Amino acid sequence: MKSHPIFKGIIPPIPTILYEDGRIDEKGMKNLIDFLIESNVDGLFFLGSGGEFSQMSAGLRREVAEFVIPYVNGRVPVLIGTGTSSTMETISLSVHAQEKGADGIVVINPYYWPLTEEGLFQHYTEIAQNVDLPIMLYNFPSLTGTDLSPDLVLKLAKEHPNIVGIKDTVDAVGHTRELILKVKKEKPHFVVFSGYDDHLFNTLALGGDGSIPLSASFAPELSVGIYRAFQKGDYEKAIELHRQLAPLPLLYKLDSPFMNVAKEAIRLRGIEVSTDVLAPTRKLSEEKKKELKSFLTTFLGDSIALS
Repeated sequence: MKSHPIFKGIIPPIPTILYEDGRIDEKGMKNLIDFLIESNVDGLFFLGSGGEFSQMSAGLRREVAEFVIPYVNGRVPVLIGTGTSSTMETISLSVHAQEKGADGIVVINPYYWPLTEEGLFQHYTEIAQNVDLPIMLYNFPSLTGTDLSPDLVLKLAKEHPNIVGIKDTVDAVGHTRELILKVKKEKPHFVVFSGYDDHLFNTLALGGDGSIPLSASFAPELSVGIYRAFQKGDYEKAIELHRQLAPLPLLYKLDSPFMNVAKEAIRLRGIEVSTDVLAPTRKLSEEKKKELKSFLTTFLGDSIALS
């Protein structure tokens, strides 16, 4: 396996900036990448849920990876989401990410058919055996219908050295706690990230490694600030920022899927991007755009400038 950076801290899941016909908005994508790197994030995750991977063809997913990896150009680690409902296609996308120079891949478990734990183990085993890259598991049971249990995660981490961590997108912090206690006890370098924005502080306090929060794509100051303050032992500052961050997930109730909300929030930060989305997602209505701006103004106040 290639020498890889230790994934930690704040790694935003990047909304894919494109036009509704599927063309990449290259200038907008560059603007967002540069903004986030300048905001001191610890990595970038492309083609996750907020990156609209589920609405994309495999060809478009490859095109996005081919554009973003050389543009980031090693400034921060790049993770590429390669999970699909097909083991064969997931391996194909994973090999492609490796060939293009990704630092790691993030693999959500198959959706549509619920798999047994043995089925999940075999799925991830085949992927791990076919790529020479660090693999982050992606647990999002409310969308996939199947949970990656701590016992399964431990079994995978023990069996495959290139399975190095997990993004745990769950409401129950107890699940994340059990991952940290059970998996890290035997595999201390296995990294555990919260998926939901407001679980970052809990995850760090329990011994986890950071977060992959969508709000960091438009308000990175909050998550990055919490992580940096926590690392310095400035828990008062971390808690203050946590309280500011905590309401932001309410934004995702404005629409579903909510990548349109994230793109409008990025535009409100003054970053020039296309806010188009891929169908069946639709652009945010004018009424909801006003709600979004009012919400951000109320909860972020003067701490983060809006255009």
